[in-house]
Amino acid sequence: MAPLTKALAALRVLARGGGPTLLWRFVLTAGLVGSIGLLPWLSRTDPALTVLKARSADRDPTPETLRAIRDQLGLDDGPSVLLGRWLGGLLHGDAGTSWVSGAQVLPSVVQALGVSLLLVSGALVVAAVTATAVCARTLRLGSRGRLGTRGAGGTATAVLAALPEFLVASVLASVIGVQLGWLPALGWYGPQWMVLPALALGLPAGAVLGRLLDDLLPGAFAEPWALAAASRGVPPKSVARQAVRRCVPGLLPNLGLFVVGLTGGSVAVEQIFDIPGLGRLTLQAALAQDLPVLQTGTLALVVLAATAGVLARLTARLLIGPALRDGALHSLHRPAPPAPRTLPLLYGALLAAVIGLGLPRDALALDTLARLRAPSPAHPFGTDALGRDVLARVAHGALNTLGTALAVSAAALVAGLLLGLLPRLSGPLADTVSAVPPVLAGLLVTGITGSGPWTPALAVGVVAWSPLAAHTSSLLRQERATTHLAATRALGAGRWYLLRHELLPAVLPPVTRHALLRLPGVALSLAALGFLGLGAQPPSPEWGLLLAENQPYAERAPWAVLFPAAVLALLGALAVTAAGGVRLPRRRGRTDSPAGPSPGDRVVPAPRRRPNRTDALLAPVPTPTTEER
Repeated sequence: MAPLTKALAALRVLARGGGPTLLWRFVLTAGLVGSIGLLPWLSRTDPALTVLKARSADRDPTPETLRAIRDQLGLDDGPSVLLGRWLGGLLHGDAGTSWVSGAQVLPSVVQALGVSLLLVSGALVVAAVTATAVCARTLRLGSRGRLGTRGAGGTATAVLAALPEFLVASVLASVIGVQLGWLPALGWYGPQWMVLPALALGLPAGAVLGRLLDDLLPGAFAEPWALAAASRGVPPKSVARQAVRRCVPGLLPNLGLFVVGLTGGSVAVEQIFDIPGLGRLTLQAALAQDLPVLQTGTLALVVLAATAGVLARLTARLLIGPALRDGALHSLHRPAPPAPRTLPLLYGALLAAVIGLGLPRDALALDTLARLRAPSPAHPFGTDALGRDVLARVAHGALNTLGTALAVSAAALVAGLLLGLLPRLSGPLADTVSAVPPVLAGLLVTGITGSGPWTPALAVGVVAWSPLAAHTSSLLRQERATTHLAATRALGAGRWYLLRHELLPAVLPPVTRHALLRLPGVALSLAALGFLGLGAQPPSPEWGLLLAENQPYAERAPWAVLFPAAVLALLGALAVTAAGGVRLPRRRGRTDSPAGPSPGDRVVPAPRRRPNRTDALLAPVPTPTTEER
């Protein structure tokens, strides 16, 4: 009877919303794969010419050669017929053959996926160690009840999170791999070849995850169970371990997005280290318009994203336990006044000084006699390979990069909050969007809207909202299960009152801090598109293009790369330290201590509404007096 009971329970879950969610996920997957199938026609390019260039760049594209390729691939039949053939073969375990190499698609995609998953597993180990190091001080102080003495910090974390993955990979490959010779820098032949790319991917990801966890830990240490454990002499290690267990469910959806994003989005790292992973395979297929490989690789990423999302949600429910169902949780996000900080002002002043000193200079002036000059009073940041002033190019590029990054981050915050309020709609959508590598998103946006100055911003904005929506949904899920919300609801509060006065005040500050933490990441995504040649074009001083142009001269003129990277790290330090001060002002009648409001606080009465039968059931039964008996 046990299997039958479990089957009936699964059917009940499906009837309560699993069916529409699966249907919505199927529609999204079909739309994504169909859009990829239309990519050559959307971009208004001749797929036969693109395939010919990918096969042999020196071959003359004569009409006869192009006609032969069209006949061979069946391009004249149209995209719908080609998509139908691919789907029909996929149902029988055959994803077709590559238009470029002629090899079977499915074995090559499976092999590339295995390489990427192995690389991501190493990157997750590095990210876990990095996140632990970021939260070590908070864990040590919180487990001993001295968290109130914690000062402002996070500069090193900000620098780590703001470093571009491709820049970290380039430095590790050139310094540790080539100059010192400690580890191999190119290829994929064994465990030693995995260390450097895993470090390049795991360090920035671990810094971001560590900051998110560090943001939740103070609320966990302030809960009654932590205070009771400390008063009864429970070892600090046990208290710290339980605090991490309490906070991890709120981060699991973002961890799943990290897994999928690193699997398909580590294109630059795989390019630098010559790793035959799925990201590199997808990039090559997208540039060559090799539709069977591109569609199969994207479908594999979508399946991986759906699996990671479901596992993350199930694990969160298992970690929280019945408290999520019974509404017995305590809020991890309590109103607090913003702490005064001087570090954001300092970093902002430094960034403004760099921009102010560089703007009066000409960012396009060429001086071939001053190529790759070291920093000097005439050129404080040195010059690049064409003799252009690096300080001027950094300052002029900051206006474009920072303005675009701020606009994309603000739009992503609004979209993430709104979609996070609808988890059944945004959950599958976020999983599907996270499976799209930024390069592929850039190609799709370029194909639909055409190439322009806002194309990289649209490509990054398409995927930038998904982690914020996942964060919002996970926090709302736990906040709805808190005891104070259940009490407020029992006193007669309606849905809109709970949303405006309880849920949004608890969720908005951490999600806003999360958006600020991702501001350097948005700038990095724009820079990565420029680094891969899909963003701004020369002679634009955009930061990604600036790093890409100076990367070949990193050993001879390191200042041409280090100074732009330092300014980018300064932006990250500014965003992270400013994010720590994002708090809603403390409302009177609410307190952070579990003992209740202080005597001087004014208790805000609960909202009044007309009683009904449900409210009557919640009212206490009066005890009869002696005369009534």
